[in-house]
Amino acid sequence: MTSPDLPARFRPEVEGLRALACVLVVVYHVWLGRISGGVDVFFFLTGFLITGQLFRAGLRGRIEIRALWRRAITRLFPAALAVLLVVIAAAALVLPQSRWFPTIREVFAAALYLENWQLAANATDYFARHSDASVVQHFWSLSIQGQFYLVWPLLVAAVAYAARGRLRRALTGVLLAVTAGSLAYSVWLTAADQPVAYFSALTRIWEFALGGLLALAIDAIALPRPLRIAAGWLGVAGLVACGLVLQVGTVFPGVAALWPVAAAALVLLAGTTGSPAGADRLLTARPLTWLGRMSFPLYLWHWPVLVLYLVYRGRSEAGPLGGAFVVGLSLALAVVTHHLVEAPVRRSPLADRGAYRFAVLAMIPVFAAAGAWQITGLARSGAPAAGGLDHPGALARTPGFVYRGAAGVAPVPSPLELPRDWAWIDHCASSPRGGELQVCTSTPDGPPEKTLVVVGDSHPTQFVAALEPVAQRRNWQLVVMSRGGCPFSTESEIDPDDQVCRDWNAAAADEILDLRPDAVFTTATRNVRAGLTEWTPPGFVAQWRKISAAGIPVLAVRDNPRYDYAPSECAELRGADAPECNPPRAEFYADDPPWLFLDDVPPDVKFVDFSDYYCDRAVCPPVIGNVLVYLDDNHVGATYLRTMDTIVEQAIDAALGPPDPEPPAPA
Repeated sequence: MTSPDLPARFRPEVEGLRALACVLVVVYHVWLGRISGGVDVFFFLTGFLITGQLFRAGLRGRIEIRALWRRAITRLFPAALAVLLVVIAAAALVLPQSRWFPTIREVFAAALYLENWQLAANATDYFARHSDASVVQHFWSLSIQGQFYLVWPLLVAAVAYAARGRLRRALTGVLLAVTAGSLAYSVWLTAADQPVAYFSALTRIWEFALGGLLALAIDAIALPRPLRIAAGWLGVAGLVACGLVLQVGTVFPGVAALWPVAAAALVLLAGTTGSPAGADRLLTARPLTWLGRMSFPLYLWHWPVLVLYLVYRGRSEAGPLGGAFVVGLSLALAVVTHHLVEAPVRRSPLADRGAYRFAVLAMIPVFAAAGAWQITGLARSGAPAAGGLDHPGALARTPGFVYRGAAGVAPVPSPLELPRDWAWIDHCASSPRGGELQVCTSTPDGPPEKTLVVVGDSHPTQFVAALEPVAQRRNWQLVVMSRGGCPFSTESEIDPDDQVCRDWNAAAADEILDLRPDAVFTTATRNVRAGLTEWTPPGFVAQWRKISAAGIPVLAVRDNPRYDYAPSECAELRGADAPECNPPRAEFYADDPPWLFLDDVPPDVKFVDFSDYYCDRAVCPPVIGNVLVYLDDNHVGATYLRTMDTIVEQAIDAALGPPDPEPPAPA
């Protein structure tokens, strides 16, 4: 047992390991477009170091929780809040306005160390294109560390109080239980909802706990020197290879996260071998130990610099030279932040007695700047609605249209309102059939004349914006069954292994057969994207055949284009007429839709093609009739779709027949 009178043993390899983890995070983000697993090493090292400190304090008979919290504040707050303040100013200048309000929400969450829960609530895809990501998204890991610093000392102090002199055994038992429980939950939630699992503190706490277990046991583990040399290099190699072998962004933090954690543990078990052949020779070299001291501000800076660079240059990847610029600028900012912010605060009296006051005072300018940005956005967000002479929208694509509005009219909606440009039906209930099926129903005035089911992923669902006015005029009932990323098919078209989507589709089909609506509205095609070939999957046709066999007509709608960028953002940043914002129609649509080449389509499946309202003969523009067409990179906005209501109404009548004539009024 470590004597309570002995100080903690200095481990120089820890600084090098921290530097290696940070370098991998930066390199993988900037040049490879992948996630490395380096953050898991940060979690493990934090658990190792903090648990060791608390354990030794417990052996001495006094765990000073407030002192540890003060050290955590002076360690985490200065650089983080300085970066947030600069990022607010830079993002307000560079980001398109459609991303202002989501970014402001995340800045508040990051400053309060709640960014991981904000991202979990958004179900953010951390593996998405970096140019579309939040500039403060990487604060999710810092938020988890802040939550760890808040809770962990209380846990260890409680164990120390209850252990009564048997702290090592009691703390080991508690950490084993925490590790087992958190890891089991992590495995389950990663399989059930990986994006949420990625950001949850409850699925990550086992990594801290495992580091704590190693801190309790490491002094009792004596490995032969050759084995320590091998363990050190195996750990370094395993850490470097992790992000290349595993798709970290889509499989973590379940069992797969044991890989980088085990690699870090091997490096710590190897320790300082004293051999010129040991990995510690590399990890304790002066460049790595210096980089280790810069690792925290470098981690904070690299992500916003990367995202803002990509947005400013209109790119989805940095490339070799652009990546070198991003890394060089990030490192320079990290050095400045370390010497002008981090180090002075740690040397000041704030590090001893004034840490809490400093935390509050340092947050004030961040909140004030974010609040001012919010007020500026609200002042700019008001804009006229679509419709009328100035904003005809899709009507501008109808035969014989002549524009009679004013010249130089700004398009609607305001870019600030784009993230909310979606139509919903609020009255929803879970189906007793299960399969995670939610059924949302509109409420017409009196008994409905017809019932129309909208079913599938978000692409048929977006047409609610156009269908609602039609339903109100004709007293129809809309029933919406929607699941993101799950088109209406007998298969899971996006992920063949997604059994949840397959079960959802089966439940939705049974619900439709029970409901027996007047028609079903769904998607007819997929892959309307540059470089791909639009097609109608066999699973679509099989599902239509099942519905048609019950005598229910199907309206199958040709999908809209999907882009590698957000057309509305492109129009804001480059201009609506810029060539890069107006790709050729031929990149998305063939002259003949794919269903013309199918021979097994039931006769009462009617196809509807709105491609002429997304594209003209030559290009697919981001603005039509002074209305922004797209909400993001693949969804048509509700504002534009509302200008299509009469167009959609006419298409339905052409497919299903006009409404029944009104009965003659009684004499």
